[in-house]
Amino acid sequence: MRTIAAAIFLTSLKAASVLAGEADVSALAASAQTAFREGKRDEAIELATKVIEADKKNLQSWWQRAQLYDAMRQHEKAIADAGEILKVDPKAAKVLQFRGCEYFKTGQLKESIADFDAYIALAPDAEPHHWQRGISYYYMGDYEKGRKQFEIHQTVNASDVENAVFHFICVAKKDGVEKARASLIKIDQDLRVPMMQIFALYAGTGTAEQVLEAARKGTVDAKILKDRLFYAHLYLGLFFDASGDDQKTREHIFKAAGDYAQEHYMGDVAKVHAAILRKK
Repeated sequence: MRTIAAAIFLTSLKAASVLAGEADVSALAASAQTAFREGKRDEAIELATKVIEADKKNLQSWWQRAQLYDAMRQHEKAIADAGEILKVDPKAAKVLQFRGCEYFKTGQLKESIADFDAYIALAPDAEPHHWQRGISYYYMGDYEKGRKQFEIHQTVNASDVENAVFHFICVAKKDGVEKARASLIKIDQDLRVPMMQIFALYAGTGTAEQVLEAARKGTVDAKILKDRLFYAHLYLGLFFDASGDDQKTREHIFKAAGDYAQEHYMGDVAKVHAAILRKK
């Protein structure tokens, strides 16, 4: 499960060079692109802002900066820039999808679902693919809608343990672990480590220790190991949450959101969950 890659838009930043047909704007756009590529993110934002100031009516410039803010994890600012676009073009589907993800990352669950719903209304073929909306439903406590979303997602993504897990926890929260296990979506093969051990845990044929053992097994790059342990702790935390073990839920979710934090959408899921736990 992945969100829109923020870096994608930067490859198109040169498009801003046509703003007002001015050479200085073209130079600013190119400089912003270069600054981001070199890791000078504050400078990139400053330059992108100057591009916007050169032509505030050009929606592409707002879109570019919104995605740059996302890359820098300044999600409230990304939401604001996306909002500027939607004031002019309320049917900008990709912007609705983007802002829905940003709302989720800031814990604004109701708003995220509203944007996802609006996006799907404009792009109905996207509905089976929209696992992000299912996750927002789960954290909103709308478990029945979450269950249905993950069931239709299964029709387009048949080998994803994560989808089966979120379906499980939606059912478990509503009807209990026993019914969730009875309706567990069957996954024959998910090649990512330690996904099949996670599946076995939820199926009742594996253990938490086996999940962690599989994640640590072998000699792998430190980045790969961190990623494996992130997923191990995230899905252990979700399992114990569904099982009603608050202590183990906190132990694993805080590890996923802290020691093994990741800068992708599922990393944001762990952070949102951790924030909810801290509020309790």
